Amino acid sequence: MELGAGIALYFALSWEPAAWLGAAALAVGGAAALSCWWLGDHGGLRILAAMAAAVLIGFGIAKLRTDAAIAPILHHRIGPVRFEGRVISRDAHGKGMRLLLDVEHIRRLAPAATPRRVRLSVRMTPDALVPGQWVSLVAVLLPPPEPSSPGGYDFGRWAWYQGIGAVGYAYGKAKPVAEPHVETLSEGWGDRLEALRDRMTARIDSVITGPDGAIAAALITGQRGGIAPEDQAAFRDAGLSHVLAISGLHLALAGGFFFWVVRALLALFPVIALNYPIKKWAAGAALLAAGGYLLISGSGAPAVRSFIMLTVMLVAVMLDRPALSMRSVALAAGLILLWRPEDLIAPGFEMSFAAVTGLIALAEWERARRAKKGGGVSPGLLGRLRRYGLGIALTSVVAGLATAPFAVFHFDRASQYGLLGNLLAMPVVGLVIMPAATAAMVLMPFGFDRPALIVMGKGVGLMLAIARWVAHLPGAATMMAVWPQSALLLAVFGGLWIFLWRAHWRWLGLVPIAAGLAVACLATPPDILVTRDGHDVAVRLTSGRLAFLRPPKDDYAAQSWLQRDGDARAPDQAVATTQQGVRCDSYGCVARLRDGEVLAASARFAALGEDCAGADIVIAAVPTRRLCNDPRLVLDRFDLAKNGATAIRLGKPLDIRTVRDERGMRPWSTTPARRRYGPPRRSYFKRRRFNSAE
Repeated sequence: MELGAGIALYFALSWEPAAWLGAAALAVGGAAALSCWWLGDHGGLRILAAMAAAVLIGFGIAKLRTDAAIAPILHHRIGPVRFEGRVISRDAHGKGMRLLLDVEHIRRLAPAATPRRVRLSVRMTPDALVPGQWVSLVAVLLPPPEPSSPGGYDFGRWAWYQGIGAVGYAYGKAKPVAEPHVETLSEGWGDRLEALRDRMTARIDSVITGPDGAIAAALITGQRGGIAPEDQAAFRDAGLSHVLAISGLHLALAGGFFFWVVRALLALFPVIALNYPIKKWAAGAALLAAGGYLLISGSGAPAVRSFIMLTVMLVAVMLDRPALSMRSVALAAGLILLWRPEDLIAPGFEMSFAAVTGLIALAEWERARRAKKGGGVSPGLLGRLRRYGLGIALTSVVAGLATAPFAVFHFDRASQYGLLGNLLAMPVVGLVIMPAATAAMVLMPFGFDRPALIVMGKGVGLMLAIARWVAHLPGAATMMAVWPQSALLLAVFGGLWIFLWRAHWRWLGLVPIAAGLAVACLATPPDILVTRDGHDVAVRLTSGRLAFLRPPKDDYAAQSWLQRDGDARAPDQAVATTQQGVRCDSYGCVARLRDGEVLAASARFAALGEDCAGADIVIAAVPTRRLCNDPRLVLDRFDLAKNGATAIRLGKPLDIRTVRDERGMRPWSTTPARRRYGPPRRSYFKRRRFNSAE
């Protein structure tokens, strides 16, 4: 936990610490860790030294990882421009695919300013290109997008650690070209692995057709582009999204099935079973099988995290240590954070470890309860089925409660029937789908995989039917307003207190959880939201709901605002009307806010004269050049370009928060260069066709 605190401290800074500060933190932290050996029986001092060491090492390793990820970032839009790149990966996306390219040179950019990796949308079928292929294309390139609102998802920070320095879209199709140099050994290995995944996906689709085949391929190879959006929404609303992601569930089921099969086969030979540690052999075989599954599945970040956890547990079995313990969870989390400290703020890491920690706490509680109860008569078939059903119910409830704060904070959504969906679907996943998938992967090289794939397809079809049925129940999914970060931290602290302690005072953790819920309920949402270019403005009406002054141009930002507000409407359904106190013309819009003040959104220079004279707040998509001094607040194009999307809460004084303030001056938050505008001419100031005070 202290290691994570040090990493969290690094990411919470509004400025980038110097390299020497990170090195000093690592040095002092290492010295503090070594001092734990010298303190001997001084228990209190050892604990303090260990905690300080973990915090300092976490801070230093995060800084070291950030510096190691340094790569050029595009600062302004360029293109259309032609360049060549090597295909690293491609996934189905909309009507085409999304390419991740390694780039060596882009025209109009100096080598030192050329992004190392570029992510592009291309209108081509995924099978038209293969990983490792060099292509030439014409594309428009843009800087990695910043959050659409203060506190929103920061794609730019994620892209920094992936080495992605630009995003964009291509004109026309990508054309294969000759390789400019011989590929390296690692590149060749990655290309062959991607080709193997493609062949496996094609094989699965040939046996299991339709939506079931796309889901089956996602469960084995991790390629989810073929899953229909409505099916993904059904799994999400039924609380079964974790099934579609290659996660600890899949690795645990695949590894567990392989462990059981190997141990059962070895037990058939008494000479081996009585003289050799077949349990440890089975654990080693399961570890190799899980490693193969990890490679086939694409080695995504959630799968890698889960593989590290599974490795820790299987190694514990081979060393005769408890496989399921808080120590193993802490060790796995520590290894992951030392390897990729940025995962601490990733939803996948937070939710997976929250669920695992809760389930381990439940297992420890169950072991203690059985120890107090003592041995008894072995339950019969009905008793075992009842215990199995109760186990699924309890694990679903605990995992759902443990991950709920993160789901609301990151995804603004709560699944109301997740328990029902998991109770119905998880037996199918655990008893049919994953055993059949494991058998299919083992038999596929020999050409005997068809029966296993058919069984898997039947199981997937049943699971999909369950997801669709649960998702269509009344109130299956509820949109919720995003929690403040303080509410999440209180809930996490309370949950860890309950999970880690074993005495009765563990339930004191309910106090910070209740405080976090209170903070979330009392949080004040913004009254005004503005995009970076000033063209899209949303205000909070007297009804408490957001409304756009005009049909939004930035659909992504508009949808993000509504979701973070807990509003399920589409952007085009949330446009304000004249009856709601909003008037618009070609010069801009005027709206009366909840507190009676007037907001003017000026789209042209001609509107500034009247807007600045009659409005309390002016949002201008054009430069005001200090010509607007009467309103209480003026934000013009320069202000918004410099500070990014802005959120305003009414009051005295106004609470103004910007993306720039939230991100701070970090390597991934470089502000793109601004264009220069000359002063407006007097002839621009013309009268409006309506009274701005209406």
